[in-house]
Amino acid sequence: MTDIAATHSAASSSSDLIASDRVEGTAVYNRQGEKLGRISHFMVDKRSGQARYAALSFGGFLGMGQEHYPLPWSMLDYDVEKGGYVVELDKAVLENAPRHAADQRPDFDERYGRNVYQYYGLIYPW
Repeated sequence: MTDIAATHSAASSSSDLIASDRVEGTAVYNRQGEKLGRISHFMVDKRSGQARYAALSFGGFLGMGQEHYPLPWSMLDYDVEKGGYVVELDKAVLENAPRHAADQRPDFDERYGRNVYQYYGLIYPW
């Protein structure tokens, strides 16, 4: 690795910014250290550029039958040591959480957003 590449790599690893392709596939853990799944994609507000939801994927077998659970972005805390996001959730909470099949994305409108936020005990901010 050249000195410039090494400098860039070290600088980017300590940055508060992350490329979208690096978020997708990132592991999500609960506070007990259990891996809940991975971020399959995230939803960004078209106007503000703010990430609103991360879609947590888990379940299924060999990628088939996986469901996506939208989590309000504010629930996620990045843990540098784990190299993933940590949420204050138990796996049992996710069993009844709002979700959709990979090929059936819902309309992320106000009604849907309020439902997701209410499920997690949060106030819908928009």
